[in-house]
This record gives sequence, C-alpha cells and structure tokens, in this order.
Amino acid sequence: MLLVASLVWSLHAAGLFDRELLNVGGWTLVGRFLVAAIHPDLSREILQLTFDSTLKTLAFAVCGTFFSLLIGLVGGVLSSQVWWQSVARFRNQGSGVMSQASWLGIRAVLALPRAIHELIWGLFLINILGLDPLVAVLAIAIPFGAITAKVFSEILDETPRQPLMALLNSGVSPLNAFTYTLIPQAFLNLLSYSFYRFECSIRSAAVLGIIGAGGLGYQILLSLQSLRYEQVWTFLIALIALNGLTDFWSALLRHRLGAPSRLDLNVLKFKRGKKPDYQRDLIVRGSFLAMVVLIIFSFWYVQADFSKLWAPRTAELLAGVVRDVFPPDGSQLSQLFALSLQTLAMSILAMAGAGFGGIVCSFLAAHNFLLPGGIFAPGNSSSRGLGGQNHGWGTVVLIFTRFLLLVARAVPEPIWALLFLFVLFPGILPGAIALGLHNFGILGRLMAEVTENLDERPLRSLKALGATPAQVFLYAVLPLTLPRFIAYILYRWEVCIRATVIVGLVGAGGLGRLLTEQLSSFDYKGLLTTLIVFLGLTFAVDLISAAVRRAVR
Repeated sequence: MLLVASLVWSLHAAGLFDRELLNVGGWTLVGRFLVAAIHPDLSREILQLTFDSTLKTLAFAVCGTFFSLLIGLVGGVLSSQVWWQSVARFRNQGSGVMSQASWLGIRAVLALPRAIHELIWGLFLINILGLDPLVAVLAIAIPFGAITAKVFSEILDETPRQPLMALLNSGVSPLNAFTYTLIPQAFLNLLSYSFYRFECSIRSAAVLGIIGAGGLGYQILLSLQSLRYEQVWTFLIALIALNGLTDFWSALLRHRLGAPSRLDLNVLKFKRGKKPDYQRDLIVRGSFLAMVVLIIFSFWYVQADFSKLWAPRTAELLAGVVRDVFPPDGSQLSQLFALSLQTLAMSILAMAGAGFGGIVCSFLAAHNFLLPGGIFAPGNSSSRGLGGQNHGWGTVVLIFTRFLLLVARAVPEPIWALLFLFVLFPGILPGAIALGLHNFGILGRLMAEVTENLDERPLRSLKALGATPAQVFLYAVLPLTLPRFIAYILYRWEVCIRATVIVGLVGAGGLGRLLTEQLSSFDYKGLLTTLIVFLGLTFAVDLISAAVRRAVR
C-alpha cells in the first residue's frame, strides 16, 4: 500500500492529473531524429572527430579511475575496522577508543564527497581550474575515490583475519601485516571492483561532456542543440560501442579470474580462497599489459595541467569561493522543500519504471531461459544443450533485449532528458523517464545475471513433476529472484536520487535546476544551502533503502 501511495503521489507531483504534459509540436523533431538513425553522418571530418572524442572520453575514464583507485586503496585501508583494530592491538590499547574515533572520523570525511554527484564536482572545479582536462579527471576521481574507499574497506573487513592476527601477534607492524596477508587475500575482490568502477567511469566521462569537458557527451550535446541529428547518431553509436566493449572486457576478465560478478559486487558478496593461475592465461596477461599501456597513453593524451593544483591562483580562487559560501542563505527554504519533494517524486517514478522494465527484460536477457536447453525454451529437454531447430527466435529475443539494455545504459541521463524534452514540457516527467531509462539498462543487466545464477535443479524437478511453465515461474523462479531484484532496485534508488541533479541541469526540474541557476549566477550562499538540503535528502533515501533491504533479507 505504501508503494502504491508513493507512486500515486509521485504521478500527481509530476502533473499527470492536472496539467498538459505533451508538446505536440515536438513530434516533428522526434521524427527527424529517428529518421536520421538510418543515415548517420559518416563523413571523414565527423568520423575523425568521433574517433578523437572517443579517445578523450576513454582517457578521462582511465585517468579518473586510476586516481580513484589510489584514493580508494588508501582510504579503504584507513576507513576499515580491521586496520584500526590492528593498530590498537599492535599498540596494546585494548579496545582502542582513539582508534574507534579515528575510524568514525575518516568514514565521516569520506561520506561527503561520495554523496555529491560527479557533475556537481565538475561544475565546482570549473570555477576553480577553468576548462582544463584536469576538471574531468578530478570530477571522476574525487567521488569515485570515496565510493571505492567505502567498498574496499568493506572488502577488507569481510576478509578472513587469521593470517593477519598471526603476524600481529609476532610483532609485525600493521602496515607490513596488511601488505603480506589481508591485501593479497582480498586482491581478487579489489581487482574485480576496480573493473566495475572503470565501467562506471566510462559513463561518467560522457556525462561530464555536458558541462564542456569534451569527449562524446560534449559532441552529442552540441549536435543536439544545432539539430544535426545525423551527427548525433554517429556519436551515439560510438558511445554505445565503447560501453559495450568495456562491459565485455570487464566481464571477460572477471570470468577468467574467477572474480565476483557485477551482481555480487553490488551486494558486497565476495569470493574467498580461489587462486586462479594468472601466469598461464594469455588473455589475463595480455589484458594487464594493455591496462598499463592504456594508463600511460591516457595521461599523455589528456595533457592535464596538474601544476594548477598547487598554483597560487588556484588557492586564491578556492579561498574566494569558501568566503562567498558562508553564511548559507536560508531565505529559500520553502522553495527548497518543494523542490526536494519534486526530486523525491522524480526518483520514485524513475525507479518504479526501471524496476518493472528491468524485471521483465531480465528474463528475456538471461541465457538460461529461452535459448536451447533453457528452462522455458519450447520443446526443451531436461538437459542443457538439447533443443530443436525452432529455437532461433529465443536467440533473437536475447540479442535484441541485451542490445536494448546496452543502449539504455550507455546513453547518459542528460541526453535522454534532452530527447524527451522535445515532446514533453519541462518538469519532473522528462527527468523521471530519462533516469528510468538509464537505470532500466543497468538493472536489466544485473537482474539477468541473477537469473543466470539460479540453481536450476528445483526448477527442472518441478517441470518433471508436470508443472506448467507458468507454475514454475510463479512458484519457483519469482520467489528465488524477487528478493535480489528488490535489493538491486533499492540500491539503484540510492544512486538515482544523486543523479536527479544532472537531469535538472538540462531543465528537467527538481533541485538540479535550481543548482544550475545558482551556479550560473555565482550565488554561492544559496548554492551551499541547496547542497545541504540535497545531501540531507540523499542520506534520508540511503537510510530508508538500507532499512528496507535489511527487512527483505
């Protein structure tokens, strides 16, 4: 009942019941945009620009991921309970009150940067550093570094501690003990999450193009604004291909290494004790070599001016911004409350649509459902790999669904929002649809992996006892998958509430739109107040999501 009431309230907040939503005049532009997909611009100049922009997006993602992993490794160790327990044990401090206080302090410090979306970091850094490639690198590195530190700390805390305790009892320092026991034990999980974070960095690098950082996102925005839809499709195809190749490479390496999948990483389900043979696997060795080359190339290609970090001019501008933000402006609290409700409604609508669509498409995108030998393949026999000649349609459905999910998650939310603003008036609805589509692509892929990891023995036993496919689905498949599906929807809701700010930047409503106006008018006092309200909203959603996830478990 609470869910239904939330949806009805969100639809009312979006104006579905009391105002005109469709912009009929925009359908002509939509038609031109769709027709342009048949003949994208393949001229030499545009192809060269596409290639350069793809390299720039990739280089931003690589450099940002590199720094986020450095921050994450140091921050992950310092924010883990096991580190401070080891320090207290080494110093014979018993429970270690100071160590506990240090642990809580570091986790509090890391909570702030990860709560602010990378696009907000980018807008802030542009005011300090100007339009330098360093802005895109730092905008990815700072929030992703804090997120990585949180996950790395949880990985370390979940790793068996017996070898670590043995070295500490022998008088070895905590740093050396970590280096020779806990880090090697957790290496596979740390590496696996690093791949996952790189996938996210690719998407974020494209989003940062919206604020002028360059790359594919920037070119898509320019072409959309100038109504050159053939060029838009050229850049979109490149972005989709880049995301697809990154996802494939990441998944292949995780599989070869025996590392946790995307679904395990999102619920912190880690693997232990498995030691694959890296030396004999040519794909793994080649991939590690490619990573080193890619990192070196990316830093060379980006040409970021790191000297700006310690330049006197940067310090002056930063000090000026700090002076300008205090004290916060509380004159707009009533407006902020109304916009917070809009932002919350936008996130609820987005996740309701993304969750429902993801659940439906997850079964169609799973290898073990409609393919030959799958659970619900027509004429399926009891053993895998058996099937007749009428299974081609299952392959077509799977490929089409996976491609649909890839496109949905590859296109950044602001680009989706701009497209829907052709036919919808500015407000909550275009933002909710844009966020919903992007999260639909992510959730559908995660949920498909849940389905593929099902234990099929009870399902096939039910079929052998004469149960119809509908009965097997309702009484076996759904009960096994639905709790994980709900957990993922709630997890993505936490991410979605932060992402509402970026669709607001293109006029989709909520707190993001106000943030844009305040940044453009240099209203830093009002900006600080809006950020405080936004952070309070995100933390409230995090608490609600965590409580519901615990109840579902």
